[in-house]
Amino acid sequence: MRQVVIYPSEDGYWVVECPSLPGCVTQGETKQEALVNIREAIAGYIEALEEDRLPIPDEHFGVEVVTV
Repeated sequence: MRQVVIYPSEDGYWVVECPSLPGCVTQGETKQEALVNIREAIAGYIEALEEDRLPIPDEHFGVEVVTV
């Protein structure tokens, strides 16, 4: 299980990234598409680490909403 951050980009796409996996970022035309894409990106990222016998980073991020 991984936490992701999703936000709209200036070009109308949705960007989604997984902070616990540096560089694991993707996008989609809709939120749903972006979430499907990040699932695939996370799976591929972890698979590549396993193939290279590198450690898989722990999930260590938390999210808080701050009202300003």
